[in-house]
Amino acid sequence: MNRIETFKQHLKEKRAVKIIAGIDNFDIVNIKKVVMAAQNSGASAVDICANEEIVREVRKMTDMPMFVSSIEPQELVRAVELGADAIELGNFDALYKKGMTFSADDVLEKVSKTYELLNGREVFFSVTIPGELPVAEQIKLARRLEKAGVDLIQTEGYFSSEQSEGVRGLIARAQLTIANTVEISRNVEIPIMTASSINPTTAGFAFAAGASAIGVGSCVNKAESEISMMATCRSLVEIALANAQKVAALV
Repeated sequence: MNRIETFKQHLKEKRAVKIIAGIDNFDIVNIKKVVMAAQNSGASAVDICANEEIVREVRKMTDMPMFVSSIEPQELVRAVELGADAIELGNFDALYKKGMTFSADDVLEKVSKTYELLNGREVFFSVTIPGELPVAEQIKLARRLEKAGVDLIQTEGYFSSEQSEGVRGLIARAQLTIANTVEISRNVEIPIMTASSINPTTAGFAFAAGASAIGVGSCVNKAESEISMMATCRSLVEIALANAQKVAALV
């Protein structure tokens, strides 16, 4: 079974855990620590930025499924050439603080351009639904992405300057992405990955909301030590496995 097929199997079992180093994280020392924590804990995949040197370095150090995230189609296609197993158009959450916004048309245009540049090459393609969009627009976009042939939809919360920076802000964004998961999962057949402020406390709620996967970033990549990174990743994997067992018991 090749790398991405392993990830797909985890999706099918509703226990996929993607550890996100960060779309705007170019600290190779930190990224390597995140990758090792993800790999040694049994996580399903790791997600890194589209920097070419970093993609090459991470590909050399691990055989686990590797997502590469960017908002630029050219960078995503180049990542495939460098050994990415999957591409993620999105992880917009980290970019809202920089004043960037993304409409449904922006996303669809970038998806179309990415497919055009891939020129028939097959690659697992995940797309983030911007959390700033009204729910009705998120659902409409999700349906159009499913029709376009994407493999996975990632939900997110939305950061705004009106939200608290502390625990309250994290909880608010987690609640929002979980609510978005509920709404979107009712309207598409392709798997959903819940991201934004997901941690060992909120992960179980994401799976209960209909997610087949969770995307986890800051509670790992901003951890104070490698031991903390590892402990968090292991906790997330255990929660995901418990969810898979519950799902299997219902079949």
